Amino acid sequence: MVRQIISVFLFFFCFICNAQQYIGNKGKITFFSEAPIENISAVNNNVSAVYDSDTQEIVFQLKIKDFIFPKKLMQEHFNENYLESDIYPTSVFQGKVFDQNTDNVRVHGSLSIHGEKNQIVVDGELFHKQDVVNIKALFSIKLEDYNIDIPKLVIYNIAEVIEINVDIELKEIL
Repeated sequence: MVRQIISVFLFFFCFICNAQQYIGNKGKITFFSEAPIENISAVNNNVSAVYDSDTQEIVFQLKIKDFIFPKKLMQEHFNENYLESDIYPTSVFQGKVFDQNTDNVRVHGSLSIHGEKNQIVVDGELFHKQDVVNIKALFSIKLEDYNIDIPKLVIYNIAEVIEINVDIELKEIL
């Protein structure tokens, strides 16, 4: 009986060891809003991600409050009035690579922002060198898809479509 338990344990251990999983927690996501009166941009340098090269699954997660703006007032309005980061503190993307041509990939998954979850397709780049994977992507989202309201008073200050830029380095889990 003990031998069987040890055999099962070793089987699962070997299976886990053969899986190539990568993790990172200092990824960068920026967003940009181009509007007639004012452009708005912010950066988050604390994005976490996990990628499994065997299953081609990927997960990104970030805290909304970790976005840094050039103006403190923009950051305050972003967190309190638009993204309501006290109520919806995180954003998560869960997806899977379904098309790959050398370093170019297409990923399908769900993006959760502001309590809303939508299916999206993202084109990007996935570079794999030895024990490191770099992921880059550029895509756009519509604020209305995530139930983010723009008050009429500032309609010319904030774009309805926001450009998202992803850049993260993941290291192999040993």
